[in-house]
Amino acid sequence: MKLKNFLSLPIFSVFFVMGFVYYITVFILIEDWVGLQTSAGSLNSMIFTTLACLCVLSFLVGVLTDPGRVPSSYIPDVEDTSFASDQEPKKNVLQSKYCDKCAAYKPPRTHHCRVCKRCILRMDHHCLWINNCVGYWNYKAFFNLILYATIGSIHSSVIVISCFRQKDWNYSGTTPLKIFYYYEGIRAAWLAKKSGLSYRHPFDISVYKNITLVLGPNTLRWFCPTSMSHLKDGVSFPTLRDSS
Repeated sequence: MKLKNFLSLPIFSVFFVMGFVYYITVFILIEDWVGLQTSAGSLNSMIFTTLACLCVLSFLVGVLTDPGRVPSSYIPDVEDTSFASDQEPKKNVLQSKYCDKCAAYKPPRTHHCRVCKRCILRMDHHCLWINNCVGYWNYKAFFNLILYATIGSIHSSVIVISCFRQKDWNYSGTTPLKIFYYYEGIRAAWLAKKSGLSYRHPFDISVYKNITLVLGPNTLRWFCPTSMSHLKDGVSFPTLRDSS
């Protein structure tokens, strides 16, 4: 992706929020709580700085990395219907895998993005905050961005609470637990339910295998957003039928 991706108000907003939260947490809250020159202050500032750097790195990778283009030579295998649901006629597979806007066939899990105006490999969604689609090649970076931002936010919140407690300020409240789900194959699930059949997403091959497909088989490299040697071409994925 080109550097023009940074020419976006949401991108500048993210950088501003990151910088603002970092400055407030380190130079005001930690300094006021235990002092930056103390052991506790140095440790907390080092941890938060590391999380902030990893968050920025993941953000940059997510913005600059092309999410995935369909190879110009790609043609779907007519005999390979593993990505089709049992409720759909297999003769319609080719028709359903043709993008009228791009005038080309698209691999499984590939969708056309109206913002990018092209098909994206394993498209999850178009994210306004990275001014880019979340697809095959930057999915891991986006996941790491959310992970480090969440951990950093929790760390900053703990520092805020500790600072308030030290000053004997009264506070009350609860921390809401937010759980995020990914939804896919809604139509196939609806058709299965209508037919009285049980449905399981064809690409849901198990929690661990799904994770390794995104983060890689080496757990030591899971949290490095630039480690993507495990990614292949992005036009084919293992399914339930392959593992059965």
